[in-house]
Amino acid sequence: MKSGIKRITGIVAVFFFLALSPLVFAVAADLSEAAIEKIPVEKWPVFEDDEDLRLLADAVTASITYYERLPGEKAFLYGPDRYTARVLGAGLRRFRDFLDTGPEPGAIDEFIRENGSVYAHRESGRPVDMLFTGYYEPWVSGSLAPSEKYPYPVYGRPDNLAVIQLSAFALQCGPETLVGRYDGGEVVPYFHRSEIDAGALKGRATPIAWVSDPVALFFLHVQGSGRVILEDGRRINLHYDTSNGLPYKSIGKYLIDAGKIAAPEMSMQKIAGYIRTNPGETKEILHYNPRYIFFKISEQGIRGCINVPLTSGRSVALDQGVSPPGSLLFMESSKPVCNETGDVEKWIGFSRFGLNQDTGSAIRGAKRADLFWGSGDYAEIAAGHMKHPGRLFYITIRPVK
Repeated sequence: MKSGIKRITGIVAVFFFLALSPLVFAVAADLSEAAIEKIPVEKWPVFEDDEDLRLLADAVTASITYYERLPGEKAFLYGPDRYTARVLGAGLRRFRDFLDTGPEPGAIDEFIRENGSVYAHRESGRPVDMLFTGYYEPWVSGSLAPSEKYPYPVYGRPDNLAVIQLSAFALQCGPETLVGRYDGGEVVPYFHRSEIDAGALKGRATPIAWVSDPVALFFLHVQGSGRVILEDGRRINLHYDTSNGLPYKSIGKYLIDAGKIAAPEMSMQKIAGYIRTNPGETKEILHYNPRYIFFKISEQGIRGCINVPLTSGRSVALDQGVSPPGSLLFMESSKPVCNETGDVEKWIGFSRFGLNQDTGSAIRGAKRADLFWGSGDYAEIAAGHMKHPGRLFYITIRPVK
């Protein structure tokens, strides 16, 4: 559920503690709905892609699947223009067919200019600068049974957790939901993290697996999906099921405010390193965030909010309320270059196509994007450090007549 970003000295100071992705920081929600506008051709970027186009074809296929599941006439608004699911799916099929020809880099830009329309969020007539962050699929060592080595449970949905759709009770409530539990004739807020860690779910929730590291488990919660790797090599794919409904509170900001980590140094890796070298503070730090995630097993691996597989480096999490789901994207931001020891050596600019296929609790408004980096060491580094500005465009492709 989370994105990547480039940072420039000065702008970084404004953003770094607000959003290190939904994975590490709770982002101050920007709910100003910058309008999507059609961009004239002379203001289009150069459509250059730095990644494997086969992965792009996979991500495009996933969005095609999404559109094909919908009623053909379901409408999607791109600023002043209205597209149906049938038209968007047909346009993406045309783009995929083009990718299957193995085009040279320059041919992609030419294809978009001949067959596409380009849109972007604009505010007061000016382009909107996006804040890009990153998320990844963590792999955690674990067991199917508790032991001294694996004492921390990965919980499935509790049997006393209730999700209340407020819109079902009164029209004025809108679509919001509440999460709670039944207690003595009343529905009350669900247990927070500290209560759950103290045993509040005993007899109420069945652990899917048990893991050895509470910090790794915490970041599994932040990512919302991941894998547990058993000692015999088997893998359990975990997917977000629901949460306890309580708000996310940033432990990164907490550590900055407490003077534990300097703001310019903040990253997911810094947080983990601090907790592991100060184990006596583990509960205090982790319990600052009351939000708790419950998982379900997925046979197909990590999937986004539109229920399609996520593609490394291509799937993007956006606010689905202001960004057309499934849409073809073009992004410009920065990515890390790592040395042999896995440290970030420098940041370089990149541009590539992506697809809007996911969302996150910290992704709010038209100025936030979260790039899925996949799994592995580089993905973890990119997701943990990226908090950079960039640009994002929406592209529609005209179907073959």
